[in-house]
Amino acid sequence: MDLGIAGKTALVCGASKGLGYGCAEALVREGVNVVIVARGAEALDAAAKQLVAAAGPSGPFVKHVAADITTETGRAAVFALGHDFDIVVTNAGGPPPGDFRNWDREAWIKAVDANMLTPIELIKATVDGMAKRGFGRIVNITSSSVKSPIDILGLSNGAQRLTGFVAGVARTSVAAQGVTINNLLPGSFETDRLKGTMAGAAQKSGQDFDTVWEARKKNIPAKRFGNPAEFGAICAFLCSMQAGYMTGQNVLADGGAYPGTY
Repeated sequence: MDLGIAGKTALVCGASKGLGYGCAEALVREGVNVVIVARGAEALDAAAKQLVAAAGPSGPFVKHVAADITTETGRAAVFALGHDFDIVVTNAGGPPPGDFRNWDREAWIKAVDANMLTPIELIKATVDGMAKRGFGRIVNITSSSVKSPIDILGLSNGAQRLTGFVAGVARTSVAAQGVTINNLLPGSFETDRLKGTMAGAAQKSGQDFDTVWEARKKNIPAKRFGNPAEFGAICAFLCSMQAGYMTGQNVLADGGAYPGTY
């Protein structure tokens, strides 16, 4: 399927590895120019080189900015390259697992800033330009905890009020101007984030890591963890011309783990 987005330009956050990288790679393979951002300069540089290779000699451009997108300075560094992004994929490293009794106000503010306020700032900076040009796709990588909270991820559970914000703004006038805003909810994907969460669960339960890892896998109807490439493919579809009638949605990718009907 030709997704119809070749030549568009995308900003992909947290794209040095994991799900963010998977999204950037899928977009590059569709001919989309990408600007990737992450805090770790070394990992980001390696990711950019891999994306350039995936793009091929006559493919789209790949630019990278090593910055903390959750800060005003980081966002300024990104937008110094321009504001005319056709596609924005927001993505922040999830807050650490743990017991809510151990989190102070600073921990909560940091979680909300990264997982709610930063995506809102990125939307605010780009959505009007998208509407004026008649095309825009914003995809927020959130979490399956939006649908089914995870006990040891209380910071993440609490910071996911971005969902309510998107439900409202996606249905404003921008919807009639060719701009869609959706959330993409990952379940258990084989990333560093999952390994960290499983390590926390193992410590809490007193079991070894491998036991907890395999038990989680067996509880997924698909009997496996997802991989970043297939997550990226879903993201690319949400950014496509074909997905223009989907907005304000929470798209869950979890191998069937969530047992509900909606």
